[in-house]
Amino acid sequence: MVDFGVNMFPTDKAINPIELAKEAEDRGFESIWFPEHSHIPTSRETPWGLNPKAPPLPEEYWRTHDQFVALGAAAAVTTDIKLGTGITLVAQRDPIWLAKQVATVDALSNGRFLFGIGYGWNKEELEHHGVSFGDRRAVLRERILAMKELWTKDEASFDGDHVSFSSSWQWPKPHQSPHPPVILGGAAGPKTMRDIVEFCDGFMPITGRYDIGAQITQIKEMASEAGRDPESLEFGQFGTPPKGEIVESLVEAGCTRIVLGLPPAPAEKVLPILDSHAEFAAKFA
Repeated sequence: MVDFGVNMFPTDKAINPIELAKEAEDRGFESIWFPEHSHIPTSRETPWGLNPKAPPLPEEYWRTHDQFVALGAAAAVTTDIKLGTGITLVAQRDPIWLAKQVATVDALSNGRFLFGIGYGWNKEELEHHGVSFGDRRAVLRERILAMKELWTKDEASFDGDHVSFSSSWQWPKPHQSPHPPVILGGAAGPKTMRDIVEFCDGFMPITGRYDIGAQITQIKEMASEAGRDPESLEFGQFGTPPKGEIVESLVEAGCTRIVLGLPPAPAEKVLPILDSHAEFAAKFA
């Protein structure tokens, strides 16, 4: 069994994310995912995705709506579709506020939130948030661990190298218990795999960059070695091409969620593609 979702940069030039969520739910998609960037420094010193051969960065990267506001609005006009961040740049957000944002969207949507997270690739963007590129992994790790304390305890505290707060109250708590799934995106090298096993509930990379089957196998092996049930982890892929042989290979590798991409464009362009994606997904029902 495989679930299908869609993802799109929700921008001021694209179909309204509220309308898109309604249309995606009407067509039976399991989930909708919105990425984020707070801003893009105009220096453009860091190449797109850290790839020196990458083309110029598309403008949707600096035109995105705030993903939590967009998903909260989408929650108000839908009832079943899951609402995902694909991904949240955790190292660029205050963890106490972020814990509240996640819990609020999850509570108001009756437990439909999926917390996709990532380390971030834009060095200047990170630096504007006071985080060095080399520290971003450690910062993300502590912020997720700190947020779990806030989600799961009536009186929470945390004392780390990058996050520290004394005994505190924070509500609402998430609707899902103990909290929404934490799903890490990005390249799964050894460090990332260790993070997935330690504090995540799943892994969803972008299509076309790595052998996801081999990564899933290795992550499951590492989970077993760490004393964690490997079946407690879920796997999926962002931006999968709508091709039957590709989806079949992903399912065989262990993926249970396939997220199809949509262009950040007006409704008249996006909705026909959404229809096509729905027809494709129906073949796997």
